[in-house]
Amino acid sequence: MPYFLYKLRDYQRHAVDAVIRHFQKSDESALIILPTGAGKSLVIAELARLAHYPILVLAHVSELVEQNAAKYSQIGEPCSIFAAGLNQKDTSQKVCFASIQSASRNLSEFNRYYSLVIIDECHRVSSDKDSQYHALLAHLKAFNPHLKVLGLTATPYRLNQGWCYQYDYRGFVRPAKQPAFIHAIYELPLATLIRRGYLTKPEIIDAPIAQYPFDECRNSNGLFPEAAVNKLLVRSKRVTEAIIGQVIELSQNRKGVMIFAATVEHAKEIMGYLHDLSAALVIAETSASERSQIIDRFKQQKIKYLVNVSVLTTGFDAPHVDMIALLRPTESVSLFQQIIGRGLRLAPNKADCLVIDYAGNGFNLYQPEIGQPKPDSDSVPVMVPCPECGFANTFWGKIDADGELIEHYGRRCQGLVENDNGQKHQCNYRFRYKQCPHCLGENDIAARRCQHCGETLIDPDEQLKKALSLKDAKVIRCAGMRFFNQQGQLQVTYYDEDGLELSEKFDLKKAAAQKRFNLIFEKRQWLEPKAVKNLEQAIENERNYRHPDFVIARKKGNFLKIQARIFDYQGAYRLANHEH
Repeated sequence: MPYFLYKLRDYQRHAVDAVIRHFQKSDESALIILPTGAGKSLVIAELARLAHYPILVLAHVSELVEQNAAKYSQIGEPCSIFAAGLNQKDTSQKVCFASIQSASRNLSEFNRYYSLVIIDECHRVSSDKDSQYHALLAHLKAFNPHLKVLGLTATPYRLNQGWCYQYDYRGFVRPAKQPAFIHAIYELPLATLIRRGYLTKPEIIDAPIAQYPFDECRNSNGLFPEAAVNKLLVRSKRVTEAIIGQVIELSQNRKGVMIFAATVEHAKEIMGYLHDLSAALVIAETSASERSQIIDRFKQQKIKYLVNVSVLTTGFDAPHVDMIALLRPTESVSLFQQIIGRGLRLAPNKADCLVIDYAGNGFNLYQPEIGQPKPDSDSVPVMVPCPECGFANTFWGKIDADGELIEHYGRRCQGLVENDNGQKHQCNYRFRYKQCPHCLGENDIAARRCQHCGETLIDPDEQLKKALSLKDAKVIRCAGMRFFNQQGQLQVTYYDEDGLELSEKFDLKKAAAQKRFNLIFEKRQWLEPKAVKNLEQAIENERNYRHPDFVIARKKGNFLKIQARIFDYQGAYRLANHEH
């Protein structure tokens, strides 16, 4: 098929243009975010067509390698395929499509200059420097130190790691731990693609008959161990039977139904309830030839029900799928979105895709809660403006009955600011911080060395352990604090869970006391941190201040004098009003 018959949609053209603009001015890695069904393979084909020098396109499964190569070949250009699963190992053409497994095991076959590496489903790239992706990229950079790396994904986040990139083109910074990519340069929201009619609308409904209590299986790391899940499923056979009965009932007018099971034993049980219907099972142990035959029959609609376990979530394209039943839990919002994406492609006479979650996963398909883990069940996303750059941050926080902010858990402003040289960097303002006793510089609360002067920071656990061992010291777990007018001075009283207290005074009529109070408390305010100039201002603004987690005092004569206040504590000791 000649290339001119392929007219890129406007958003596909915008994505291609964003890539060209970025790499014309930077060698830093980038990714573009396009929902499942948005035509990522066409974007890849166009970038490959425009390339003047050799490029390498990577994917994690043979099906994706084959899909991407086929789309590129349809424009009339030759390409190479290097994937053991496809029985091809060729790198001779300008554009090579490869599986990461085959490429990383045969590094010597890639001893050449590549200008660009494109990674499909790039959320699978981990921050582990020993991973297959990192090994291959390090090898390629030996031949081209200015190698450009581009990722494409529908879900730019990774379980237990958060976001896959740091800097967003819209002007903010993602809270990410060692992100695999530096810049997100283009994104098309799922809702936009559905609204414009490029994807089918998902009709997501709560399971109207029964759900599995999978939360009972969740371990302390938030994962679902297979042994625990199987044990629960054994005693839930009546639930499974009722669920499949309802799936059959609701699918009477549906063409293609995908059922995602929790374990292999679970999948086999499901198949037992579908025995009189056209159904098939695909699991990891299904041979490649049998899997191919089953998928072909399903696409030809000779099979209506396709049951699978941990497969067919990516690299699988059957547009006629119009019902999805989730009978498995997942702690990964990325996987949840990939599963739903199997049913969102357009097909003739397909009005919507019915999605029923029998596992109670509870993710928001359009606005998933990504980044820092939710602190507790009462936390909600709150908007917190930065006092320094004005950026509107979204953090986890708590609000009262009137919708007013009570507290938030943000650490550092996520806004991007520009320095005098025109370079952009993350705003330095910190809402929570560990202060260096040597230079008074502010550091992340988990830092061990001061980023400003290099001195070792006080370990709060060691500080508490030492104080607790002293006979003349008193340590309280602070559960709250109050401000009082004590004969014209500000008295700050800290309370523990049982009402025991420690107090200190600040004579705010004196400049030195003002400076000391503001050094401790000015930035420990929920909203609009500002310096206090008098007693009345401090008391009026009392509700806005955060209390420390621990207060340490030592005897001085007949009195206890406060020596330290530990804010934003993270360590082995229990906080006030928290369970042991």
